[in-house]
Amino acid sequence: MGATLLPVSPLILRVAVAGPLPGLFDYLPPAESAPTSLVPGMRLLVPFGRGQRVGMLVETAGHSEQNGDRLKSVTAVLDATALLGPVDLALIRWAADYYRSPLGEALFGALPVRLRRADARLDPGSPGLRPTAAGLNLDVAALGRAPAQRRVMECLRAAPQGLAMPTLKARLGSCVGPLKALRDLGLIEPCRVAAGPAPPAAIPDAPVADPAGPVLNPEQTRAVAAVSAALGGFAPFVLDGVTGSGKTEVYIRLIAEVIAAGRQALVLVPEIGLTPQLRDRLAHRLPGPHAVLHSALPEAERERAWHSAAAGCATLVLGTRSACFVPLPRLGLIVVDEEHDASLKQQEGFRYSARDLAVRRAQQAGCPVVLGSATPSLETLYNARLGRYRRLHLSQRAGGAQAPAIALLDIRGQTLSAGLSPLLRAQVEAQTGAGNQVLLFLNRRGYAPVLTCHDCGWVGACPHCDARLTLHLKLRRLWCHHCGWFLTTPSKCPDCQGLDLRGLGLGTERLEEELQAVFPGVRLARVDRDSTRRKGELDRLLAASRSGEIQILLGTQMLAKGHDFPGVTLVGILDLDHTLYASDFRAPERTAQLIVQVAGRAGRADRPGRVVLQTRHPEHPLLKSLILGGYPGFAEVALTERESAQLPPFGHLVLLRADAPDVEVPMDFLRQGRTLALRLLGDLGETGVAVSSPVPATMERRAGRYRAQLLVEGPERLGLQRFLASWASKLWTIPRNRGLRWSLDVDPQEML
Repeated sequence: MGATLLPVSPLILRVAVAGPLPGLFDYLPPAESAPTSLVPGMRLLVPFGRGQRVGMLVETAGHSEQNGDRLKSVTAVLDATALLGPVDLALIRWAADYYRSPLGEALFGALPVRLRRADARLDPGSPGLRPTAAGLNLDVAALGRAPAQRRVMECLRAAPQGLAMPTLKARLGSCVGPLKALRDLGLIEPCRVAAGPAPPAAIPDAPVADPAGPVLNPEQTRAVAAVSAALGGFAPFVLDGVTGSGKTEVYIRLIAEVIAAGRQALVLVPEIGLTPQLRDRLAHRLPGPHAVLHSALPEAERERAWHSAAAGCATLVLGTRSACFVPLPRLGLIVVDEEHDASLKQQEGFRYSARDLAVRRAQQAGCPVVLGSATPSLETLYNARLGRYRRLHLSQRAGGAQAPAIALLDIRGQTLSAGLSPLLRAQVEAQTGAGNQVLLFLNRRGYAPVLTCHDCGWVGACPHCDARLTLHLKLRRLWCHHCGWFLTTPSKCPDCQGLDLRGLGLGTERLEEELQAVFPGVRLARVDRDSTRRKGELDRLLAASRSGEIQILLGTQMLAKGHDFPGVTLVGILDLDHTLYASDFRAPERTAQLIVQVAGRAGRADRPGRVVLQTRHPEHPLLKSLILGGYPGFAEVALTERESAQLPPFGHLVLLRADAPDVEVPMDFLRQGRTLALRLLGDLGETGVAVSSPVPATMERRAGRYRAQLLVEGPERLGLQRFLASWASKLWTIPRNRGLRWSLDVDPQEML
């Protein structure tokens, strides 16, 4: 009697589809692919609805809950090998669960832009140079009168397959001129250098420039020793250092040790503007190649850097928040610089905190994570207080520089000229006259926040937002800083045809104009998003300032973060009063951090610094606590207030946000969501979780969409997550109509 043949169960591919779609979708393998060649982390092209979408294989199964006759086959396998390994997938799946984001949105948000589409993977090699046939046959003695060119040729002839540009720079320093000359002679040519296995800990013939660096002070030495002792295991540290205390030098020493051990380091910064200066400093001191990742890079350049990191070739990855997901097979250290900065929280789509995920990733990888800031967030300080993080304090400025004194200047009843009170104007004159530099801070770009008609009272307003249009005089535009809509500045009033149009208020563009009139002959530069739009302009302005070419530096918060101005002896903070009474409970913390960060630009060399803060509210408790106790004193007061109100870090928040073109749609959705939540809380028996009634956002209409939100509060994280796990799935059952969009924001950083 023959054996009975049992039907073979098909391999089921469980796929996350790119986009805000909940759950995984089941597919059959394509007929031409062997099942063993399909592994999680590969991109697939799958039929979806009436079209096709890019998806990622997350897991395989032996059966499907769907009717087998309805399952479709994958259209194509887009990758020969997995883009994301098991460890990377585990991190992203954890993040998607915690932040209640659709897994497909989280997975594809972690990839370079090109790889979110069905595009083929790029050659992961780096741009480089190699000798041409003429270069290989050249007698280098012929370059005797050009020693720099000869050194380049000797270096490249020793590697005829080519050398990556970072490697060339590490070996030879800046050699732009010799490279151009050799290319013009036809002796070298561009190429791509494939990312190979992990590079050696050091390149014997390529010592980094100035590898030793400055001598560490005792506090820096203790900080480096503490983290070094923890290498090889998970340990979270807070590097709490006053501005100018040498936190970056501590980072460099630790990264150098990690690279020497054959491991990789990840450095996260909050904003693109911080990467060029830090990149150059790290490249000057640390062996490469390095990978830089941020949204301003061309897509291909960013993808190749991503591949270099994932292949283990890049010794160091420097990037903004999305770099926290880059695959790093030999990860040995994570550094989060300016960890307090709100820019580390993604505000659209997959709403994750890069700082918090950095801690989770370090725990997963078994390596230290260093959270650095002169003004640590209250959540981070609370974790240090509880002993979850080890606090390393740098109280002294590097090189013996003294911390600047901060003085409040009451400007009530005073006549301001170019935004300056008479006393501050006199101090600016004194400092520039003595050959020192002055930094003036106004966190409001443009010429004037409002354009109005003096005859009829018309005010320029955005037709798409509940916001006024900002006047940008040089560009001849009225611009909405919220949605980006603009129009050409009218020559007469649109309502009454009057000609008396006036800009009200002060922006950096107007302040620049008025300062030039008040201080004729003084060299002045403005640094804001408008003045630095041209590529390389920010670097040029910062270099001019450091060289002493500029006497007065005027700007927004772009100047407050991470920049070193050794010649600045006076900082004037012209107007922060509007932030003292903002509705967001985090506003006092953000204001205190901004004041301290701006103040820290003064007195960073051998000349003492002074900070003058102009205000009409000198009696405000925030300012008093900051002046009397510095940032630590403010933080203690703020933590006490947060505890009494059970606000983070003593309680935990989630915002359900919704928006739509119709004003009633988001409110209706949120009301349905609240009904589901209250019913669910009764079923689960969760105590302490509270669900507020829905309210319009502070700016209800933005970019033509009406916004509303609903607040959920919980005393402890675990119970809140249990509730969210059930509630999030039920929210997807509410019909979505008339352009509704919604999202859950776990641990929101902005309550607007």
